[in-house]
Amino acid sequence: MTNKRCKILGYNVDLLSFKDAAAFVSDKMAKNQGLHIITINPEIMALADRYSELADIINKSELVLPESAGIKIALRFKGIKQEKIPGIDFSKELLHICSRMNYPVSLIGAKEDILVNTLENLKKEFPNLDIVYSHNGYFKDDEIIINKLKESKPKFILCALGAPKQELFVNKCIKLYSNAIYIGIGGSFDVWAGKVKRAPLILQKSGLEWLYRTLKQPSRLKRIYKTLPMFLFRAIIECVRK
Repeated sequence: MTNKRCKILGYNVDLLSFKDAAAFVSDKMAKNQGLHIITINPEIMALADRYSELADIINKSELVLPESAGIKIALRFKGIKQEKIPGIDFSKELLHICSRMNYPVSLIGAKEDILVNTLENLKKEFPNLDIVYSHNGYFKDDEIIINKLKESKPKFILCALGAPKQELFVNKCIKLYSNAIYIGIGGSFDVWAGKVKRAPLILQKSGLEWLYRTLKQPSRLKRIYKTLPMFLFRAIIECVRK
């Protein structure tokens, strides 16, 4: 890939448009090549500071998408104007490509009822989508799931187990079934199932979706309070030192 990338607090972030990122992944699909897409935000960086395996996975990925407003702000500190590429929107674009090109898809994660509703709603939105395998996120034996993926041979695999579990699981999968596109998308199935409502579009575009989600789910406040202020402080210090 010819796009530029930079580091924020030691982690790679790719600098490219939504359109170019989708084109890159579409080309990978057409060539039957594997890829682990990372959607990075301050919370995942904080987790990677604690889990060296996650840090290694991030920095070995060919595509690290700047998912959040926090990452966008940190890039602005470096003088870089970069659009935010939310994993939920990017995944939906890839599903659109899979539907159009008849590429098989698999979904792993969430509670069973959430997964069922997600599958139903995706089939309504993409009638031609070929979902060849799915499983909820409550399993103990990774090998069983990986073997099912190898048998069903999906080209695109969405994993909604939450970080860092989904990244660690995908890293194990891609070693055994390497010619698929993988992406970890956290709580996106909850949205697609209709359980959680996304922020109005104006808030999404203005970078305030996190505030809407926090107001709707106050339990998120503790996590954000722990990570976002310190992340921005460290990002500023990093720029000053350079």
